[in-house]
Amino acid sequence: MKIILLITACLAFLVLLNGADAVKPASFYGHDQVSAMLTKTTYYQRDPDLIVLGSHRDGPGQVEVHDKETDVMYIVDGSANMILGGTMIGGKRSAPDQWLGDKIEGGESHAVSKGDVLVIRAGVPHWFNEVPKSISYFVVKTVK
Repeated sequence: MKIILLITACLAFLVLLNGADAVKPASFYGHDQVSAMLTKTTYYQRDPDLIVLGSHRDGPGQVEVHDKETDVMYIVDGSANMILGGTMIGGKRSAPDQWLGDKIEGGESHAVSKGDVLVIRAGVPHWFNEVPKSISYFVVKTVK
């Protein structure tokens, strides 16, 4: 019985040790890599509590609501109109803790362009409803 407990404890320790290695203490992404990654939606880093991605849009998207993620967006290039808040209409679960919808009623409209920053708390509907040409942006998602 003691041997089984010892083996179980060792295996649990190895699982915890491997899990600790999965999260990088620091990351660097060079400007050439960043430029290439901003041509489409690309994930730089996915950790249990943090997601970093670059994204590019040539047109409007769907309404999004993230139950556990706060988005911090930095607009790198282009412009769009973003609707924030209000009520998502036609929402359907697209993945665990993720929702996509058709439109927003009662939200605030914001013209966004290069240099702007948006902070969108978990649970808040948001939607790029108009993208005249294109928009490229970074998103840092903190996960609760």
